[in-house]
Amino acid sequence: QVQLVESGGGLVQAGGSLRLSCAASGRTFSSYAMGWFRQAPGKEREFVGRISWSGGSTHYADSVKGRFTISRDNAKNTVYLQMNSLKPEDTAVYYCAVASWGPGWRYDYWGQGTQVTVSS
Repeated sequence: QVQLVESGGGLVQAGGSLRLSCAASGRTFSSYAMGWFRQAPGKEREFVGRISWSGGSTHYADSVKGRFTISRDNAKNTVYLQMNSLKPEDTAVYYCAVASWGPGWRYDYWGQGTQVTVSS
């Protein structure tokens, strides 16, 4: 079992930045890839990006590529989502999840989410 807790959300103006954190407990955090997703009101949950267990590999959705950066600190059991040049369309609840491969990526454990609101 693993528990994930996101934090760092809030209200920011367009063009601003936020850094989200996802703190993990309960399993060997450093053994697993981690993903970030978001869900805007009335829309389906959307993949944002993923980072490998070591942090050496990342993958991003086209909608955030070049603006968002995922990193991790395995010593702190925490993964981060740095969001720059935020747009109103980035407004959503952001979730982190444990990723595994077998075949295809699957996401088995989720946090409760943190709200990000970008004003125009």
